Amino acid sequence: MAFLSKTTIATAAFAIISSQALSEACWDFKSDTAYMYRGPGQMSVREFGGDHRSAIMKYAAKVPKNTVFFMKDGELYSAAGMSENSLNELHLE
Repeated sequence: MAFLSKTTIATAAFAIISSQALSEACWDFKSDTAYMYRGPGQMSVREFGGDHRSAIMKYAAKVPKNTVFFMKDGELYSAAGMSENSLNELHLE
C-alpha cells in the first residue's frame, strides 16, 4: 500500500478514535511499523526493520499496561495505570 494511503488511513482511524462518538476502539499495531503523531490530524505510518530497528529503539520507551490515550484541546495525552473500573468511574461517553 502506498505511503500516502497508509497515512490517510492512519489519520482517519485516529480521528475516529479521538472522537467522542466512538466509545471503544481497537488499534491494530503491526510489528516493525512506526506510527508517528505530529499533532491534530497529522499522523504518518512507516515500515522499518533491520538496522532501523536498533536506531529507533534508542528513543523507545515501553508503554505500560492499562495506559489510556486521549485528546484534550487538540493535544494527545496518555494516563498510565488506569483500570477499566477507574475509567468507568469517570463516566466517559
